[in-house]
Amino acid sequence: MPAWILITFASAFLQNLRSVLQKHLKGRMGTTGATFVRFGYGVPFALVYLAVLHYGLGRPLPVPDGAFAFWAVIGAFAQISATFLLVHLFSFRNFAVGTAYSRTEPAQAALIALVLFGETITVPTLMAILVSVLGVMLISVARTTLTLSALFTSVVSRTALIGLLSGLFFGISGIAYRSASLALEPSLPAPDSVMQASYTLVVVILVQTFAMLFWMLWRDRAELRRVGSAWKIGILVGFVGATASFGWFTAMTLQQVAVVKALAQVEMLFTFASSVFFFKEWINRLEVAGCVLIVAGVLLLLVV
Repeated sequence: MPAWILITFASAFLQNLRSVLQKHLKGRMGTTGATFVRFGYGVPFALVYLAVLHYGLGRPLPVPDGAFAFWAVIGAFAQISATFLLVHLFSFRNFAVGTAYSRTEPAQAALIALVLFGETITVPTLMAILVSVLGVMLISVARTTLTLSALFTSVVSRTALIGLLSGLFFGISGIAYRSASLALEPSLPAPDSVMQASYTLVVVILVQTFAMLFWMLWRDRAELRRVGSAWKIGILVGFVGATASFGWFTAMTLQQVAVVKALAQVEMLFTFASSVFFFKEWINRLEVAGCVLIVAGVLLLLVV
């Protein structure tokens, strides 16, 4: 089995664990603070991973150029924008519809890669992406009274447009991270996807941390104090989040972003396991059907 598949599965599991931990933080701080925790507390671990690779294992550091800097900054702010829009959806009554459309990220990433870089995806792989995206969208609207016709007419609604825009920014961030990581390859004696991913992670997470830190110092210093008081769980969130990001960056260096993101939809299965076993929540038939579609899409990706 290719390394990127195993890395993607591990990253999806860790990302779900991070989400579970962040759910506990929501009662102690606002959305901005809970979002910052994943970046700010993740910085030390990202630096440790890079130090181990360079000083411990003797792997040479890449030499960044203008292309790397451009894509790293684009990816960092695209991810912040995507997360902000996704969180903003929760202020709408029918936020589930917008959330469903934000899950079109793999399909949008495939389109972006095709337009910007001429990357092509085989028909079976495209079918697998669409099946998994459909499964996630089905789960997202499973607890609403939305009918099939209403779902299609809601495409032009405000929440749907925000969701699509969120998915677009997530797609852009993934493409940008892959481009940044690959831009480092010529500066190394030999291709080293792990070092490229680690170096990219350090730069990106530092950009995101300083950007959000500046924002809170300017607009919400009380939130920053709440972030500091939650340092115990914050360290755990930072460790899990940085490790998951390290995995995502490595997988996206090895494989097309759309394919990695489609396989990453398996995170929804981990989410349901967490909901049932940790939060004692129930799931309905539509959610089960969505899980089946996600599994089908993942299996298609593994066999094509």
